[in-house]
Amino acid sequence: MHIHIGATSEGKPVKITASKNLIFENIVRESLTRKGMDLISIVDCASPGVLKDIKKMISEGELHPLQDGGLLHRDRLTFIPASEIETAEKNGGVSHHISYFPDIKSITEFSRVMRQYITNIELSSQRASLTASELLSVTKATGGVLIPSHAFTPHKSLYGNAGRRMVEVFGDNAENIPAVELGLSADTSIADRLDELKNLSFLSNSDAHSIPKIAREYTIIQMKRPNFREFILALHRNADRKILANVGMDPRLGRYHRSFCLKCEKVQQAPPPVFKCQYCGNENKSKKDMITGVLDRITEIGDFNEPVHPEHRPPYHYQIPLAFVPGLSDRIMNYLLQRFGSEMAILNIATDKEIHAALPPDIARNLIDARNGKLDITAGGGGKHGKIEENKESGYEELTFGF
Repeated sequence: MHIHIGATSEGKPVKITASKNLIFENIVRESLTRKGMDLISIVDCASPGVLKDIKKMISEGELHPLQDGGLLHRDRLTFIPASEIETAEKNGGVSHHISYFPDIKSITEFSRVMRQYITNIELSSQRASLTASELLSVTKATGGVLIPSHAFTPHKSLYGNAGRRMVEVFGDNAENIPAVELGLSADTSIADRLDELKNLSFLSNSDAHSIPKIAREYTIIQMKRPNFREFILALHRNADRKILANVGMDPRLGRYHRSFCLKCEKVQQAPPPVFKCQYCGNENKSKKDMITGVLDRITEIGDFNEPVHPEHRPPYHYQIPLAFVPGLSDRIMNYLLQRFGSEMAILNIATDKEIHAALPPDIARNLIDARNGKLDITAGGGGKHGKIEENKESGYEELTFGF
């Protein structure tokens, strides 16, 4: 529910930091054939160029508006239009938020209103001359629902940059937020150390800036059919709709899990919270000294030393993407996709016996260990992903195996 578009069909840039291959056609193909998704959201739809492309696909019959919100692509994949916007508080805190909309009419109106607050509405995730609370009001007035993006990361997020508590940022408007997005460097156990989140649902989204990153994290949702209305009901846990599970990477693999010293460029390994470098003594006196990690920040501001999960909180399943598994080249990954059908099937459905039959022993062992959470992980920080330690017994002599 957080995919970016790199460019319009005319080649005009939308998300500057996203791959140019992130066009609608490629997003749909990846979501359906490789990842097996039922419901996705593209978060750059307030861009007039993207709106133009969507309206063209509707007129050509590629997208069909659903009565309960969302757009159906070829009877197989539901797409919800959304917009990610950057806001700034009076104290200087900056955060990103996703506004989801039921139809093209509502997000077109949102785009029209936001033109007066954004310098270049053609580009995605631009800074608006609004606070987060003001953006929430605009979203609600135009028929949308707002969710804070990657709520704990040190840059441009609710808890990492804008405030210590939701009420500091949203005030009374906070009651209109049904969920938060966990982000790559956090999981349910980290988020549930904040008492104010106990009644909210959690989304695990990939924030995909490239095609392979789509569904790196995803959410399993119980609903009658994939559409906007059912999605919102699930976030509110109404009418037996709900989040069944969050699936994502171990937060230690995230780019901002632990604090990072900008002087000696080392990820901190000491018990959190770390605000002074354990290696060179550099102190976190400004943003130029150290980047505070998600775990360190939550340890600082959390209400609980350990997570307190509410009764409704579903399990969080760790899943290591194929791209992180040692020894799995693009060629081998393509072979596995042809053999098993989708990345989700490889990670969750294929048996250990089937994996061993498909791969050389060392690579099969790494994939199975990755699926079972048995590979050692070195935590990431400062914008650098954590690392999976290779199986010491593997030399990869068999990488020339004839796929």
